Amino acid sequence: MTLPDFFIAGAPKAGTTALHAALARHPSLFMSAVKEPKFFLTDGPPPGRGGPGDARTYREHIWRREKYERLFAEAPDGVLRGESTPFYLYRRDAHARIRALIPHARLIVVLRDPIERAHSNWTHLWSAGLEPVGDIVAACAEEDRRIAAGWADFWHYLSLGRYGQQLEHLYRVFPPKQVILLRYHELIDCPAEVLDRICAFLGVETGILTEVPRENVTAHPAPTRRHRALSRALRAGEAVAGRHPALHPVVRLTGPLERMLQADARPRQPLTWEQRRALIPLIEDDVRRLEMITGDDFGDWLRPRDNTGGLVGARPAGQRQARNGQPRAF
Repeated sequence: MTLPDFFIAGAPKAGTTALHAALARHPSLFMSAVKEPKFFLTDGPPPGRGGPGDARTYREHIWRREKYERLFAEAPDGVLRGESTPFYLYRRDAHARIRALIPHARLIVVLRDPIERAHSNWTHLWSAGLEPVGDIVAACAEEDRRIAAGWADFWHYLSLGRYGQQLEHLYRVFPPKQVILLRYHELIDCPAEVLDRICAFLGVETGILTEVPRENVTAHPAPTRRHRALSRALRAGEAVAGRHPALHPVVRLTGPLERMLQADARPRQPLTWEQRRALIPLIEDDVRRLEMITGDDFGDWLRPRDNTGGLVGARPAGQRQARNGQPRAF
């Protein structure tokens, strides 16, 4: 069998694409050419429909075993094989499927401030013209309804950041020694140190990887009348694509429409403190659960920010401590 030895398992919008590219440069690691195959998300074909654009996403799933194994067939002898599907952390059924097929698998998990993660996720879909709600707080209020309607995981803005629930289940399925937890900001601020920790965790030579490729910052189109009109046209084209992928000329216009949406758009706008304050109560219980599970302090995710995203009253770098008062590397 040519199956992976390790996974970048989460979380979406937490630097997993850049991390995948960085690890691919290590001579003892082989990363799949398809960054996000999603094989372990289903036992067979994925559902055909859901929210805007979901039909196209589902068509990208690599769910046939033989096609999935071909992703790793060209790996040289003696190297470790890996892939990156950041929804594996979120999906409990994926935990069980990976364990059943690859019980020795090692999992890399990157945790990002769940509200920042949700905002980046929302901005991604808003920029693509797929998100019809022009405010992150209002979009999060739609989450339960969208989940009930079968919208794909990428629409689960707050749920994807409930890491406490996810890790609690993951640790029931995999021994903690097979999981490494990283912080997104450390991956960005101290890439060489974090990459060495990952390499040591995987058992390959350290000191080789020093950089994580710079991530593209998602554009943030203003909610103008033009944006609304282009977005409606794009969502209509995606709906047609879901039903008849090759039978309607609108399908061929979705790419140009998305490029028009992002033309001259602003960089991603930071969350305001008012938006954070509205969302914090929705994730606070899970942050506390995460602290209990890991023994680490994630209180910075709950503290006030200014309107540039800066943490109010932040400690100087290197002074963050765990809840038990001892310095932690995590």
